[in-house]
This record gives sequence, C-alpha cells and structure tokens, in this order.
Amino acid sequence: MTHGSIEGIRHFSLEVDRQDIAWLTFDMVHSPVNRLSRQVMDELDQVLDMLTARPPAGLVIQSGKQAGFCAGADISEFAGLDTPEKTLALVARGWKLFDRLASTPWPTLALIGGHCLGGGLELALACKYRLAIADEPTRLALPEVRLGIFPAWGGMMRLPHLIGPQRALNMMLTGRSIRARQAASWKLVDATVPRRIAQQAAARHVLSNAPAKRARGLEKWLNHPWLKPLVARRAAKSVDKQDPHHHYPAPRAILDVWQKQDGRVLRSPDEIEDLTQSASTRNLMRVFMLQERLKHLGRQTDPTRFGHVHVVGAGTMGAGIAAWCAFRGLRVSLQDLDRDHIAKAQGQAAALFDKRLHSRRDVQAAWDRLIPDPDGHGARHADIVIEAISENPEHKQQLFKDLEARMRPDAILASNTSSLSLTTLAEGLIHPERFVGIHFFNPVASMPLVEVIQTPLQATTPFQNALGFVTQIGKLPLPVQDSPGFLVNAVLAPYLVEAMRAVDEGLAPATVDLAMEQFGMPMGPLELADVVGLDIIRDAGNQLGMHHSLPACLQACIDENNLGKKSGQGFYAWQDGQPEKGLAGTPPESLAERLLAPLVKQATACVRKGVVADDDLADAGMIFGTGFAPFTGGPLTWSRQHPDFHP
Repeated sequence: MTHGSIEGIRHFSLEVDRQDIAWLTFDMVHSPVNRLSRQVMDELDQVLDMLTARPPAGLVIQSGKQAGFCAGADISEFAGLDTPEKTLALVARGWKLFDRLASTPWPTLALIGGHCLGGGLELALACKYRLAIADEPTRLALPEVRLGIFPAWGGMMRLPHLIGPQRALNMMLTGRSIRARQAASWKLVDATVPRRIAQQAAARHVLSNAPAKRARGLEKWLNHPWLKPLVARRAAKSVDKQDPHHHYPAPRAILDVWQKQDGRVLRSPDEIEDLTQSASTRNLMRVFMLQERLKHLGRQTDPTRFGHVHVVGAGTMGAGIAAWCAFRGLRVSLQDLDRDHIAKAQGQAAALFDKRLHSRRDVQAAWDRLIPDPDGHGARHADIVIEAISENPEHKQQLFKDLEARMRPDAILASNTSSLSLTTLAEGLIHPERFVGIHFFNPVASMPLVEVIQTPLQATTPFQNALGFVTQIGKLPLPVQDSPGFLVNAVLAPYLVEAMRAVDEGLAPATVDLAMEQFGMPMGPLELADVVGLDIIRDAGNQLGMHHSLPACLQACIDENNLGKKSGQGFYAWQDGQPEKGLAGTPPESLAERLLAPLVKQATACVRKGVVADDDLADAGMIFGTGFAPFTGGPLTWSRQHPDFHP
C-alpha cells in the first residue's frame, strides 16, 4: 500500500493499495466527530481533482473517528447564512460536490460505522455502494427536519429512488434513525459486515462491478410522476396529525420539493429562501445549539467513569432511572424494602428493553445488568448511589446517613428529589461535599433533560462528575443552583396552576389543553400535570409558597388520591397510557397568553436569581425538560419575539 500526502489537506488522508483501490479516510482535526464544514468540502473537492487526474480502480471512503462516519453539516456555519444568496450558495456547493462524487467513472463505496447523519448520509448516498458495520452502534438518518430544513445535498433525490418513497419520506419527515440491519433490509446499504473484516469486504465489493441498488417493484413505481400525488397525500395526512396547526413548515416543504421537483432542491430557490429565513427554522437551529451546549457540559470528565449505579427506591422514578441506566450499559443494583415494587420495576424495564433493543442477546445483556437488591448490598460497590424514595425529608436524611456509612469514599451520593432543598437534605452528612441533586423527569426514558443541582457545600469534582454521569447515560445535564423547585418545576408550577385556575372558573380541562396545543405545545398543561404527577405539582407549589392558594380542582384530585397517569385518574382517566379527553370547546382568545404569563415571569426570575446562568439555559430547560414548543426557541426567546406580550 502506498501512502500519498496531499499538500494543503488537513481533514483527509489518502492511501492507494496494491489493487489500486484508493482509501480516503475522513478524520476532521480538532473535533471528536466528522462534520462537513466548508473547509472539509473544499478539501474533498481537491481530492476528487487528484483522483480524476489519476483514476483509481475504486474509491472507499471511511472514517478515522471512533464516534462514527459523519455527523453531517457543520451547523455552526449556518449562523452566517443571513441572506438568501448565502444560503443558496451553501446548498449549491454541497449539491454540486456530491453530484460530482456520484458521477465518477470509477466505483465508490462508503464504509459506514457509528453515526451517519444528515449530510453524512447524503455523502454515502452519492457513492455507488454502501456497507454498514453491524457490530458497532451504526445509525443512519436524515434529521434535517428537526432543524427546520430539508436534505439539500442530494438525499431528497437519491433516497426515494434507492429504498422507495414511502420509507424515504418516513425517514425524512420524522428524522428518525435506523440501524445497520434495518438499513440492509431496506437496501439502503448493500450489506452489513463485522468490523474485523470490514476493509476486506469493502475492497471486494468496490471491485465487484455489481449493479447499484435501486428500488424495485411497487416502490419503484411509486416514484412515477403519476403516482407521486397519491404518496404525497398519504404522507401529508401523517404530517397533519403530528402538526395539525402548521407550526413546522419543513415537513410540508419536503413533500412539495419531492413531489414537484423529484427532490432536486436547486429547482426550488423560493422554497429554500422561505424555509431557511423563517422564524421557526432560526429557532430550531438555536435549539440544536442549546442541545450541543448541554452535551458539552458533561464532556469534561471521563466518559466511562461510571460502571455501577445503585438506585434506592423502586417506585415510578427509581424504576425508570434503574431501567434506563441498565439500558445504557451500566450495572445497576435496585434496592427497595418492598419486593413487589422491585418486581414491578423489572416489568417496566422489560418493556423498555423490548422496545428499544433489537436482538435477544442485547435484551438479555440488559436484563443481566439490572440486579434486584432488596438489602442494598450494591451501595458498597457503586460509583454513584441515587436516592429516589418518597418526598419526605426526614426519611431521606436517615437514608443518606445509612448510605454514607456504607459507600465508597470516592462515590457520589445523589438525590432525585424534585422539590426539597438539597442544602437541608445534606444536614447531618459527614461529607456533604460529595452530595448532589440529580433530578430526572417522568417518564425517564422519554425526557432528555436531567437537572444537576449545585449546593454551597458541594465540591467541584463531584458536581462535574455528576454532569459527566448524566452525559454518559445519554441525557442532557442542566446545571442549576439549589433553589425551591430548581428551574423546571419552579417555572412549570405557576403555568400549571394557572391552567387549573381556569378549570376552577368553569373551563373543561380539554378546552384549556387545546389552547396550548394550538399555540404549539406537544401536550396541554393539564395532560402534562397528569403525566408529571399531581402530587409532584402540589409539592412544587408548596415549595414556591403557593400552598395557601392551590386550585380547588387540584386539591380535590389529591384528596381522592387521583394523582394522574400513574394512578390511572387525574384530570383525565388514563387507559393504556392515553388520556380520555372527550370533546374540547373553543378556547377563549387570550387564554394561551394568560397561561404563558406566569411561566415567562418565573423563568425570568430564575435567571435573575442565578438559578441558571442565563436565558439560553432557561429556554433549554423548558424545551428539553417539559417539551415547550421547540419552534418558539423557548419561553424567553418567544417573549422577546412578541413585544406585545407582557407577562
């Protein structure tokens, strides 16, 4: 194999082997992942110039990163796209480059391991062949819709002709990723291979002269212009179900460009301009950057530091935490005095494993990592111990004293309290400096945010390690100061209480919820209250000094032990995980702004008091902790964009 250095090229290395196969390794400097920045794409163009001058027998594009093949475009560069001309230039650059790759006279192959997202998948689609590595966490997706844009570098054209429009539109309209084996069954990749023989398989395949994959049968004919309107109408019904109030323009733009231009986006410059200059897209881009900021907060420590988690309390939250940690590959011991609670928690974990894991071996491995531990022996060996018992401060303090005496001196002691003061709970501890709050949200498997609470007595290292733990298990850590309700519950409680006051005034819960669904929330405040738990809402309200003015409808539910989804009855009856709402009336015109006013006011107060560092983190907390409408950019961003709104 000969090594060829290319003058001026930083992000790629090129080697040509004895079979005259060119191996192009993508390894972006000073970055943990590969991204398609302007410089990277210019360098790829130069590499193609070089190969055109001296054509190889074949070209294999692979990654030099452990994390994956390519994470897509460099989103940070999108901030400079402040004119339609700049946006069109970016689209044209990527389109022409990948079209050039697709037109090479020599065969090309993308060897995909780990994540292959957005522009990264469009790069792979421009190759004649694709192989996916099956024994790595390989994921393929076109998630641009989540940024408020569409795949603009050829993916919208090539993917439907490769796997058929129904599957392609499903991927593009939802942004969901698929695994290597599913990609192979859909013919998105030619085959899956184990890592140990990946390069040998790639060499054979790129020289095989096998026909390139194409959709066949019905899927092929559904790309015909006469049948496209039928496919588009069916897909539009699904989009309308997910976004009935048309807050997100990107899915409909995808359908329009695919149907009318066969995904050739350069033929739709007006569509590009309208989409990329919209407030919705700008806000979704901002939300993505907020997500990246939270991820970065947890990357300052060893990403594999935590191997064993001990969870005390097998109720709703403890069971969810234990199941999620086992799912994410950690060894988990689950302690509870009631063995029936542990058994129920195991059933909850089984449902998660069966839903999220796609092989019996992976499910069994997750099962083996979740260890029933009614006597709490695991606390002696754990890297982190998480308390998730009922919100009784005396019971928690006694438990902490017992755990502290048995824990390793370098282990972290954490509480999942949702409303109690961490400073108060730390009273009586010998080592309060290693005590942190790690507040998950319900349901744990679905909610991406975890609040990590800092106290005056806490040492820096345990706090930083707690942020790292949250990142290690695939969640977004939000650093907050110890304050009543922390951030999310402190901001959420006044909003939910105001919605309940509207019920006290005679509005049906479904009508109140409809007002906020029309605003853009994924669910209304009363449905959300049922999901969070009405007892949690009460406790948060009490911590915020609202115990003298709790709504009558909330108190009535609690008096009857109707605590929401977890008890099967709250503001709604719950069947099979879904609320029975009945018909909603027409919401009063100003109801949405009335409900948002206390939320925005409290979020502003939390920033002013230093509960979170800035407006951006407050917005991030509400988006990722409550599902606050992402297209708005968060409550504080939304209020700034609506100067007529006065909280």
